[in-house]
Amino acid sequence: MDGSERRRLPPGLRRLFHDGGGGRTLSVDLPPGAVVWPDPTYVRLPTPRRPAFWLSQAPVTGALYARLRADHPRSGLWPVLLEDSVQPWSVGQIAPDAAAEIDNYNVAAFMDEVWADWVERAAEDQIEILDPFGPHCPGPAEPGEPRADPGALADRYAAMLSEQGMPVGLAAVDRGADALAVMGWQGALHHNEWNVPLAAVVRSWEDRFGARLVGLGFNTLDLSVAAPPVTEQHALHVAAEHWAFCPDAIIQGAGTLIDYAEQIRGRQSWSFWWD
Repeated sequence: MDGSERRRLPPGLRRLFHDGGGGRTLSVDLPPGAVVWPDPTYVRLPTPRRPAFWLSQAPVTGALYARLRADHPRSGLWPVLLEDSVQPWSVGQIAPDAAAEIDNYNVAAFMDEVWADWVERAAEDQIEILDPFGPHCPGPAEPGEPRADPGALADRYAAMLSEQGMPVGLAAVDRGADALAVMGWQGALHHNEWNVPLAAVVRSWEDRFGARLVGLGFNTLDLSVAAPPVTEQHALHVAAEHWAFCPDAIIQGAGTLIDYAEQIRGRQSWSFWWD
């Protein structure tokens, strides 16, 4: 398809939208793929029942990812690179939620709850991990200063990740963060039983740090970050947010907030994994 030519979405992709995808278009031919249906036993399935997302059969290039991301305003489809191995989406074990559910969550309240719950159960010496904040949650950090165009940076990060050989998923969402809920990703299940609050956090990072969802795995998440913290104090504050979002990244990784803050200072990608 010529880059200047636009076509209606194929019928399968139109099924992802509650309104049937009328008027939505793509400027690129999609590789072979199929829609992925949610687990039929999941109790919160949308009504009427719809597929959760579309998935390519084979790995895609970073160039295709960039075209699909640039198409998002007109297609309504956000591309996400997915690990190409035995994943929940390959066997139908996915649990999608409506993007509207994300509106019900406040990032500061979620962070406070996670922080207080962990402190209540932690031994006294464990709380040192959270120095200099200790038992007192600092709340969300101030926004970062843009250092790159968020879309262009997402494309560069996708080009790097695509070298691992990753298929692409397409989610019918207004913004990339919402794909965490709409695609039914369950990678942080052991940290949070419901991933909708995590999608609310990523929405906030989109606004404050120019973050863009680029990749997902069984229990991993990869974001590009166009406005990362660059000062020591700002990085430490952002590290506290990361801890509430994904404690394993600090507890089983850097070890302390202070050490972790140095790792993310100025870094234009954030990667998370949950045990």
